[in-house]
Amino acid sequence: MTEAQSKTIVEGVIGAATAAAVAGNETSLPGFGEFKVKETPERKARNQATVATIKVAAAKKLAFTPAKALEDLLTV
Repeated sequence: MTEAQSKTIVEGVIGAATAAAVAGNETSLPGFGEFKVKETPERKARNQATVATIKVAAAKKLAFTPAKALEDLLTV
């Protein structure tokens, strides 16, 4: 396989994972891990410089959970 072909495949996988995340779906890559969109609620925080309380808006975050096979390789 050429470098250009490999690049096209990797970009396609990343594009599909990105599209799934934007749609709010999870993506699983067997043997590697799982990507999920998690929603964080609005919360209060404190500005350390001014000690003022501020609101942090609700947000969506992309979380990654590695597959057991990957975790096993990393802990050896």
